[in-house]
Amino acid sequence: MIVVTGGAGFIGSNLVAGLEARGCHPIVVADRLRNGNKWRNLAKRELFAIVPPEELAAFLDRHADEVTAIFHMGAISATTETDVDRLAANNIGLTRFLWDWCAERRVRFIFASSAATYGDGSGGFDDQFGIEPLARLRPLNAYGWSKHVVDRFVARAVASGGPTPPQWAGLKFFNVYGPNEGHKGPQASVISGLYPRLVAGEPARLFRSHRPDYADGAQLRDFVWVGDCVAVMLWLLDTPMVSGLFNVGSGVARSFKDLALATFAAAGLEPRIEYIDMPEMLRDRYQYYTCAEIGRLRAAGFTAPMTSLEAGVTTYVRQFLANPDPYL
Repeated sequence: MIVVTGGAGFIGSNLVAGLEARGCHPIVVADRLRNGNKWRNLAKRELFAIVPPEELAAFLDRHADEVTAIFHMGAISATTETDVDRLAANNIGLTRFLWDWCAERRVRFIFASSAATYGDGSGGFDDQFGIEPLARLRPLNAYGWSKHVVDRFVARAVASGGPTPPQWAGLKFFNVYGPNEGHKGPQASVISGLYPRLVAGEPARLFRSHRPDYADGAQLRDFVWVGDCVAVMLWLLDTPMVSGLFNVGSGVARSFKDLALATFAAAGLEPRIEYIDMPEMLRDRYQYYTCAEIGRLRAAGFTAPMTSLEAGVTTYVRQFLANPDPYL
């Protein structure tokens, strides 16, 4: 039995689809579906159970002899969340509980960290693992801090020789895009919001640069296709001897202008781009550059190529966003 927390969410539901395609059964999703269309992220999947997070501990204890791996994708992922107590309970407390449970029960544990732990990126994006390297990072928001607390806890646990799961991996996801992210609203990828406006005849609107060393629209991100994130997680499932904290990105920084042009091309439209001022509240904490260092992931044995921005955007637009049924 494989348990995926946050399995109805964006990355989690793509992982569930990948597990099902491999014939991995039974699959258990721990998540809240609430109102709206989030359930559609799972509508095509065969599931053993959907467990509310508050019932997860009891479920795991009942099925302790069956669970072989837990993929912990569940979290409050909004970078704008201001209820820090809520972030601590969900993003720190639940992860700590699952770590301890997996260590005691000898169950493999793979969890989502975030590139938000790197803060403004002034210290680089090297996924060096250890107490000292992690102590140097300064996240810019409470969400990034909550993920960073867990990474530092894991580093301390490993360094002290304390109990650990038989395999563990923390994954620092960069700017992930792909199907099943519509429920995220303003926290969804730029492409998800951009495509409907373009087909409605509107121009792409990108932020002006407020730094002299970056042109308008030239702010850079590591955009990573969600299928590549799933490939990393399935590789870890196949490679139980690998543990560690790893960046998961394309390894290439591309501009928002590149992203917009790729979306226009995928939609078969002539590009029209307008630049708007960035809100003042964002200007002092806006990242102008992110790029995953993926050398450690490669050195650990993951050799699959990463999808180019143009190929990923074309797949996303033509196979999902342009279809009446945009769900994986």
